Amino acid sequence: MNDVLVVKDLQVHFILENTSVKAVDGVSFNVRKGENLALIGESGSGKSVLGMTILRLLPKNVRVNGKILFNGSNLLELPEEELRKIRGKEIALIPQNPATSLNPVLKIGIQIAEPMEVHLGIDKKIAIQKVINLLKFFDINPAEKRVNEYPHQFSGGMKQRALVAMGTSTKPKLIIADEPTKGVDVTKKLRVVELFRRIKENNKLSLLVITHDLLFAEKLADRIAVMYCGQIVEVCEAKTFFEEPLHPYSKALLDSLPSRGLKPIKGCSPSMVNPPQGCRFHPRCEYATSKCLEEPPLISNGNNNVRCWLYD
Repeated sequence: MNDVLVVKDLQVHFILENTSVKAVDGVSFNVRKGENLALIGESGSGKSVLGMTILRLLPKNVRVNGKILFNGSNLLELPEEELRKIRGKEIALIPQNPATSLNPVLKIGIQIAEPMEVHLGIDKKIAIQKVINLLKFFDINPAEKRVNEYPHQFSGGMKQRALVAMGTSTKPKLIIADEPTKGVDVTKKLRVVELFRRIKENNKLSLLVITHDLLFAEKLADRIAVMYCGQIVEVCEAKTFFEEPLHPYSKALLDSLPSRGLKPIKGCSPSMVNPPQGCRFHPRCEYATSKCLEEPPLISNGNNNVRCWLYD
C-alpha cells in the first residue's frame, strides 16, 4: 500500500442552534508514503477543520461522516484509547501558533520530551538527552542551555522549531503542519522550507501541509490539493499546478499573486451555511454555464483530478 492516509467522502458539519455549517463537505484525497502534500485555499475554506478532524480534535457540536483511513484503520471508528496511541506518536500535529501552543510555565525540554515519555516509554533522563540532540539538529543552540529555558526566552522562530522538534520526537509516519509560515517574513520562510525538507529526508515521513501561502507550497510540495468552500476542487502534481492549473479557482488563485499580476478573485467567498447550488465556484467563475448549476464530480484528467464540468 503506497498511501499512509486516505480520506473518503468526509463530511464535517458544525451543528448550531438553528442551522449547520458545512465546513467540510464530501472531501476525498490521499497522502502517499514519503510525500509532501500541500492543502491550499483561501482562509475559511475548511482546511484547518479538515486537519483537526483527522486527529479528532473537534468540539462536541460536530457531525462527522465518511472515512479517514490511516494504515488501513478508520480513525473515525477507533475507541478514544486506541486513537491516543496514534495521536502524537504516529500522527503528529504542528499547530499554527507557536506563541500559544507551548506551556509558558514549563521548560522547553520537558515539553519536547513528554511525547517520547508517554508514547515510547523512554526514561525522562534519556528523553531529555534526545531533546538536546533534537535542539542541535534544529539549530537551537546552545542546546544544553536552551533545554532548561522557558518559552518566553525563545524567539518566534525558535518556538516554531521547538514545536517541530516536539512533532518529530516520536518519529511519526505523518505530520500535519497547520499554516507553518503564518506571520513569517520572506527570509525566514525559506528557512521553514529547509526545515521541513530536513525533516522529510531524515525521518522518511509523510507531510500534510495546510497553508494559504502559495509560494511556500511551490517550494515544498510534491502534490497540491486545492480546497474551496469545504470541497476539494483539484489534486495534481505541484509542477503541473503552478504551470498549468486545471480548475478556474486554481487559476484565479495564482493570478492573485503579486508575481502574476495581482488580480483579485471577483466576488466574495460563499456561505458554508447555504453554499451555492452545483459548482460552488460558479458565481465567481468566468467560464460558468447553466451546466454548473449541477454539482460536478471529481473528474480524472491524466494523473490529476479536478471538480469542473470543463473536463467532462
